[in-house]
Amino acid sequence: MNKKIEQAFNDHLNAEFYSAYLYLSMANCFTAKNLDGMAGWMRLQAEEEREHAMKFLDFIGVRGGRVMLKQIDQPPLEWATPLEIFQQAYDHECEISAKINALVDLATKEGDHAAVNFLQWFVAEQVEEEAHALGIVEKLKMVGDHPMGILQMDGRLAQRTASK
Repeated sequence: MNKKIEQAFNDHLNAEFYSAYLYLSMANCFTAKNLDGMAGWMRLQAEEEREHAMKFLDFIGVRGGRVMLKQIDQPPLEWATPLEIFQQAYDHECEISAKINALVDLATKEGDHAAVNFLQWFVAEQVEEEAHALGIVEKLKMVGDHPMGILQMDGRLAQRTASK
């Protein structure tokens, strides 16, 4: 495996594990606020991010690279509102999309067609991730700080299943 790509993929592996930590922290914040539907949505999101990290881990290994697990930064612990949490989730997904795009650019520059092919799934996945998070943000903006609206959103988000 190309050493530049190996390093970049290991860095991204860490970013995906951080994403899982971030969403677990968000889930715990929702649990503390008795918003179990939103907490469940975030727990499923955390699991999805862990699966993304494992895809990178497996790809590095199958290509003969060396996986380098690194320290994962501590995510924030508290947010004021559900909107603030989902806005940060959306912003985070946009950051991950930018990282994926940079990986595609690097793999293309390095002529690693297998890596480019591998990354295409993530490019499509990030479009979906951003759209889901933004949809929730837009609905929460409509709800504002109305408790009944928040509770209705909580109930709606509780319907999410592992396949989205």
